[in-house]
Amino acid sequence: MNEWPQGRSGDNRGNRYGRGSGGGSGAGPTAPPYGVPPQQRPYDDGYRDPGGYDGGGQGYGNGDQGYDSGYNTGQVYGRPGGPGGPEGPGGGGSGRGAVPAPNWRRRIKWTAITVVTVMVVASVSTYFWADSKLNRDVDLSTVIDRPEQGSGTNYLIVGSDSRAGLSDAQKKALHTGSAEGKRTDSMMILHVGDSGDTLISLPRDSNVTIPTYKGSTSGKTYQGTGRQTKLNAAYAEDGPTLLVRTVEYNTGLHIDHYVEIGFAGFASIVDAVGGVTIDIKQGFTDKYSGANFKAGKQTLNGEEALAFVRTRHAFAASDLQRTKNQQLFLSSLAHEVATPSTVLNPFKLYPTLGAGLDSLSVDKDMSLWDLASMFWAMKSVSGGDGKSMNMPLSGQSTSGGNLIWDSAKVKTLVSELNNDEKVTVSGS
Repeated sequence: MNEWPQGRSGDNRGNRYGRGSGGGSGAGPTAPPYGVPPQQRPYDDGYRDPGGYDGGGQGYGNGDQGYDSGYNTGQVYGRPGGPGGPEGPGGGGSGRGAVPAPNWRRRIKWTAITVVTVMVVASVSTYFWADSKLNRDVDLSTVIDRPEQGSGTNYLIVGSDSRAGLSDAQKKALHTGSAEGKRTDSMMILHVGDSGDTLISLPRDSNVTIPTYKGSTSGKTYQGTGRQTKLNAAYAEDGPTLLVRTVEYNTGLHIDHYVEIGFAGFASIVDAVGGVTIDIKQGFTDKYSGANFKAGKQTLNGEEALAFVRTRHAFAASDLQRTKNQQLFLSSLAHEVATPSTVLNPFKLYPTLGAGLDSLSVDKDMSLWDLASMFWAMKSVSGGDGKSMNMPLSGQSTSGGNLIWDSAKVKTLVSELNNDEKVTVSGS
């Protein structure tokens, strides 16, 4: 005999479990269809829950009632994606367990936008920071009677022996001495053009004529008398503008930009890039500059680099060999500064820019792009894509030891540079 009330048996349990109110016995009425109002159900205890809970469908205390969840929908148990669940057959709406797949395309897009924005902001900030550090001290507009501008761009690069900013200890370490004022230890013309870049050293002992010029501070015009002297005397007499005027007058080349660096700045740049590696063909020593080098490839720090480019007493042809050493080192330095390991490394780039820009003195029209173009051209020369040479000399000198240029070769050289043609002239 079935002991379950109202004849409840396992053969019809499946029709009652999880459904709306139904008859309590096997012979009783089946559960009304989904959505039938409670008043029309076979059994109704009259209780209506305001929140939608129908006590009449609850089996608690009603022996003839099947188990009911109490929700008028008749839906009790279900699982997302399963029968009767919100994601299953007949289920509507979204299940709480449903997790949308990540939109990788959207994520990649916004990541790329963020990275590009950061790079642009950093680049613009760096540009304005670096631009503000340039010392635009030289006004080339005061230079008078200038040659016509040719094709390409000509830079006059000057290394001065200025000791400004050096302590006594630094002067001793760098073997600079303590002379007052400043003179030019090196002078070079760098031509940047479509037919190749050319770096030409101007020996400081070159014999030149001082032309008529306007004083840089007085504004007074000083008439030329045909006076001849060493090239570096022009700088000592009235600074950068007279030097530019003298170079233009004696060569016929138009100088577009002027760049000058002193002892302290030169050493600082070398140290900032972590030293510069060069191959010294023959070892030499010089007690005046502090040079003490063996032959072979080696990396020079700032102090050693300064000694290398200043040494002249160790060579028979003192000034000519020094200009060759200066070309070699400056090209190697430019190559080191322009490498990805420096440009793409902020911990190396910013100290290098800071050391270099602080110590440079340039003309008022010089932009960072012009300066970058100069460095890339020097790197090109160092890499073999350009040409480096000394100004052609005649092999003669004045009674005072001034070096005389080969006028015919200089004329050809200047014509090729002005027309941006490949340089065929060889230097001394």
